[in-house]
Order: sequence, then structure tokens, then C-alpha cells
Amino acid sequence: MSSILLEAKNVYEDFEVETDILFFKVGDHDLVIFHGRNYNIKKRMSAEQLNRLLSNSSYYHVNGGCYVNLNKISSIEDDCIYFGEMGLYAKQVRVPRRKQESIRHLLRGRLNA
Repeated sequence: MSSILLEAKNVYEDFEVETDILFFKVGDHDLVIFHGRNYNIKKRMSAEQLNRLLSNSSYYHVNGGCYVNLNKISSIEDDCIYFGEMGLYAKQVRVPRRKQESIRHLLRGRLNA
């Protein structure tokens, strides 16, 4: 039981932004909400940390304060970006049509690189 608690604690404190996070949303007062495969983590960040996060090339601004991890997108359909398998409980983010083409172009460029 203690190893399960330790493992859960590590996910919340020691997550890797590029590999563990599907998307994040920047809120008021430098509060960032990170969305992983099966968890959400709220964390306050300094201006320096936030600037570094926003300049990370793995993330793309889709709307408002929402940024998606380009490396974790599984599909773009019906005005939504999906992460992992599609279905009732799939993690998804709504994306304006004009942003969808930009994201598709970026993803094609990553595949060809």
C-alpha cells in the first residue's frame, strides 16, 4: 500500500511536462492546470517558469489559455484534438478549424523530420 501512495505522490510532484502532460491551461494568478492521461494537477508557477513552459516547442496554443502537447495528439476529428484512444472517456480539447490545419501541418513536419 505504501508503494502505491509513493507512486501517486511522485506523479503529482515529479511529472515531466514533455512526456507526461497531454495539455495544460493557464489560469489567473499564474495558476497552471496540467492534464495527464488520468489526472489533473494544479500548480502555481513563477513568471520565469511560465515563460519557459510557453516557449516549449512541444506545445501549441489552441485557444484562450490552452496549450496542447503536439507529441501526444492521436487524432484531430470533429473540431477536437484527441489524446490516446477515442471514446466516451477520451481526453480531448476543442480546437477552432483555423488552428486544426496549423496543427496538422506541424505534425506532418515532425513526421518528416
